[in-house]
Amino acid sequence: MNDQEIRFSPLSLLRQQSWLSPAFPTGSYSYSHGIEWVVETGHIHDRTSLLDWLEADLRYGSGRNEAIFFMESWRCAISDNFRKLLEIAELAAAFRGTSEFALETSQQGEACLTTLRHVWPDLLLEDLSLFLSDLKIAPVLSVVLGVCAARQAIPAILALPAFLQSYLANLVTAAVRLIPLGQTDGQLAMAQLEPIVLAAAAQAKQETVHDLGSAAFMVDIASSLHETQYTRLFRS
Repeated sequence: MNDQEIRFSPLSLLRQQSWLSPAFPTGSYSYSHGIEWVVETGHIHDRTSLLDWLEADLRYGSGRNEAIFFMESWRCAISDNFRKLLEIAELAAAFRGTSEFALETSQQGEACLTTLRHVWPDLLLEDLSLFLSDLKIAPVLSVVLGVCAARQAIPAILALPAFLQSYLANLVTAAVRLIPLGQTDGQLAMAQLEPIVLAAAAQAKQETVHDLGSAAFMVDIASSLHETQYTRLFRS
């Protein structure tokens, strides 16, 4: 089934907006994805340097991989391929370069899945939660939200860019607090990232787990060095 064959309601988009909102209790505000260390060392010091970092992460780093995991999970849910979905979920949980990245995704994924099961119960999400618990595999946020978007019949052409924008928005918010960066500069950064988000989403729609990988080594290095940073506001 492709995007053209999917029919969805405005209610579905409202629900996705809730899941991606800062008000949704995933604890995303407590993670900077290594940006705290990058700001501390001066590599990120203004909007331009922030944009360079985020674009590299989304095009070549962990952001790109999250887009692929989201897309693969969406496909599995659309085609009702639960066995492959479990394989994707297991790979996504293992595909973490540092312990902080593992904590970041598992904590948010678990919080998201718990809230969804209480507020918007869904049989596939329930099965996924039970199987992952039995296998002692931590849920990953991109996988959970990819499944949710598919179960609400939200086309990937809408769901994936929205997910990537929320991923970047959390990092921009962290940068606003850390640099510090003004609120207007933060919104200018989000506006300038729009074409990059759309391009990354279009690319990820054509990719599978066989395309996973990262060439943004500084993102992982920043995360590993943040683990021993002396003073920290964020958990990653």
